[in-house]
Amino acid sequence: MSGSLPRLYSFRRCPYAMRARLGLLFAELKVELREVVLKNKPAQMLAISPKGTVPVLELAEDDSSERLVIEESRQIVEWALRQNDPKGLLNIDLVSANTLIDQNDNEFKHWLDRYKYADRHPELTQSEYREQGEVFLQVLEQLLAKNRYLLGSNISIADIGIMPFVRQFAHVDQEVFYSLPYPNLQQWLRDWLEHPVFQHVMIKFQPWQEGHEIVVFP
Repeated sequence: MSGSLPRLYSFRRCPYAMRARLGLLFAELKVELREVVLKNKPAQMLAISPKGTVPVLELAEDDSSERLVIEESRQIVEWALRQNDPKGLLNIDLVSANTLIDQNDNEFKHWLDRYKYADRHPELTQSEYREQGEVFLQVLEQLLAKNRYLLGSNISIADIGIMPFVRQFAHVDQEVFYSLPYPNLQQWLRDWLEHPVFQHVMIKFQPWQEGHEIVVFP
């Protein structure tokens, strides 16, 4: 593995990959970024992570003879913030944070996918899928009615773990999303979309190919 930087395989628009990049940015850790085209996944990524999903973070031992691979976005975020957490994203009740992220990943994501691709799931209408997803949005709205961020007055691991998925839900039909009765959630999302860290997350990079110059992120 070239150099001493961890290597991140990522895809700009994937919410799991956004989550990982947010974690790395808040941890102020640099990685070698390899932007992936999901229809043409690099053999180097599949060799270390055969399941073929992003993000994948490849760490190198000092002697470069052994590799550690982290294949889940939540684990990448936790690994990064345990290295360095200058903004205190882990300084909250981690049980509450993980419960909320579990609900996002296991329940909300299910309805989000069906809302986004309703034509592939004709069992319910798009509106019905949206309403199922709104059950989680209502939980978030109640939390944000009390605090600026999900678990308090400061950004936490819960915010960066969930925001990319709420963003994707909103972008299915922004006019509908911003007409829903969730003013605190809508403002939270607007603030995130304008946040310099998130804007850095969404910088476009050319897809990686063998022989390309190394891209350091951030």
